[in-house]
Amino acid sequence: MATKTTDAAGHAAEAASASGMPQLDFSSWGNQIFWLLVTLVVIYFVLSRIALPRIAAVLAERQGTITNDIAAAEELKAKAVEAEEAYNKALADAKAEAANIVAAAKAEIQADLNAATEKADAEIAAKAAESEKAIAEIRAGALESIKDVANATTAELVTALGGAAEDADVAKAVDAQMKG
Repeated sequence: MATKTTDAAGHAAEAASASGMPQLDFSSWGNQIFWLLVTLVVIYFVLSRIALPRIAAVLAERQGTITNDIAAAEELKAKAVEAEEAYNKALADAKAEAANIVAAAKAEIQADLNAATEKADAEIAAKAAESEKAIAEIRAGALESIKDVANATTAELVTALGGAAEDADVAKAVDAQMKG
């Protein structure tokens, strides 16, 4: 059996070496070129009718998506710029309003302070007038008391020195001395 296998392998090797590689056999080149052209034409039609239109559609869809996304991004950017401008305007308005509120509050506080100061000044002036009146009354009372004490003391001194003093003369003498 081993000899049969070796003989078959030997015959196959002889046949292959005798004709060489089949693709290089010039007798089959016409057939090979025909099938090559048929295959290329089939591949060309398959690619041009089926694969390439699908690829072109995908590329066109991608390009459309990219264009739409860029347009949407530009639109959103414009909206963002508008929103930022509106924010800045609102911020400026709020700052101006806050400054107005602060100025109004300062003016109100200053008016309240001025009113309170005027009221306090009026109260102080009234109390000062009352105090001056009370001091004048006390002075007047003190002067009368001094006159009475001076009259009594003068009358006692004149009597102690051995003279007789009338109340009217003593009052006249004390008045003259007090006037200066």
